[in-house]
Amino acid sequence: MRHVFLVLSFIVAFGYFAHSSYAKIGVGVGTGKIVVDEDLKPGTIYSLPSLTVFNTGDVESDYSVRVAYHNKQPELMPDENWFEFSPAKFRLKGGESQEVTIRLNLPIRTQPGKYFAYIEGYPMAKRNDGTTQVGVAAAAKLYFTTVPGSALDGIYFRLLSMWREYEPWPQRILYVLGAILIFLIAKRFLNIEINLRKPKKAKSTNHED
Repeated sequence: MRHVFLVLSFIVAFGYFAHSSYAKIGVGVGTGKIVVDEDLKPGTIYSLPSLTVFNTGDVESDYSVRVAYHNKQPELMPDENWFEFSPAKFRLKGGESQEVTIRLNLPIRTQPGKYFAYIEGYPMAKRNDGTTQVGVAAAAKLYFTTVPGSALDGIYFRLLSMWREYEPWPQRILYVLGAILIFLIAKRFLNIEINLRKPKKAKSTNHED
């Protein structure tokens, strides 16, 4: 009986450690390259092609997306603050995927030239001390080019981007402001017309006998 108990204990222990050794956190992305064909203008907000992140492992984990670079790349490096990812953080079970939208917000003053960066999806594993451990990652290569432009050009394209971004609200606000302005002008001219047409009171005269 004792031998049977030892054999069963060995089998359970072997199964546990075998499962632990084979369980893994993996990551993959749905595309290897994102190329923006048009030349980008400073101050403009662009919606780039989305990136699909996969959990290629069998362990549930939190994931995120970041910008990375090559140490000796000849292209310019876009600042990580130019990018907005949505969702910025998400949780995936084994085999699940998440589509992440990417917005590129170019500053009003942007150095013209060819840019390159990696858009990486990565699992956010937690260490025992509670800090985030970043290990394996999968990346898509991003290429885009910006054209020269003055500060006034950047301001113009920023306003144009915001107009398109939030439409139809800018148009509605302009309609409301226009209606208010027309009302005030009409009211002013109407008051002037009333005052011009208002009859004057006749002066009364007293006659003494």
